[in-house]
Amino acid sequence: MWQSAFKILLSGNNITRILGGLETTIVISLTSIVLGTLIGIVLGALWTLSGKWVKLVFKIYLEIFRIIPTIPLLFLFYYILPRDLGVNFPAVQVSILVFALWFAAEFSDIIRGSIQSVPRQQRESAFALGLSTFQIFRYVLIPQGLLTAISPFINLSTRIIKTTSILLLISVTDVITVGQQIIEANSQNTVIPILIYGIIALLYWLVNAVLGYLTDYVEGKQINGR
Repeated sequence: MWQSAFKILLSGNNITRILGGLETTIVISLTSIVLGTLIGIVLGALWTLSGKWVKLVFKIYLEIFRIIPTIPLLFLFYYILPRDLGVNFPAVQVSILVFALWFAAEFSDIIRGSIQSVPRQQRESAFALGLSTFQIFRYVLIPQGLLTAISPFINLSTRIIKTTSILLLISVTDVITVGQQIIEANSQNTVIPILIYGIIALLYWLVNAVLGYLTDYVEGKQINGR
């Protein structure tokens, strides 16, 4: 049975399809992370400056993406809003939008805390040197805040990558969807699901292992630099 399962895996273009699905997963994840990082930095900086009502809006935005599971958000943006607005959003773009907004919400809170952890004396010294508020954030607060946010950033990135496994629910041809298609096409072989999902698990582990190594490396650098 295992021999026939490996023959199925190696037959045709199944390996290529799985790797193509992994590429889709990585592209969606990386694009979401890049967009979410940029938005999160801006929102996190504004969060430390804004008044009570603007902070309340940021807080509501953050709590929405913390409390509501990702699946309802995907359904909302992919099925409900397009139907109500009369437009059709491609599944990949919807995935990037939802994950980017989720990443931005979480990362903005990390950036806010990192900026607020910068000693107040540095901000006061920058003011004394004649720097504007924008320059203080650009040259003093955000660079230092990003240094302390690297480890949480990488951990959040691994969450994004792992959560992409639910994208088959909106028909994104990611690695999970491809694997399921191969399994359904060879349902007579009872071992093929174990083999396919084992390979997919290994691929996810490899991607996240790289990020985990980066986390350990950065944390080690920060400890040694103190």
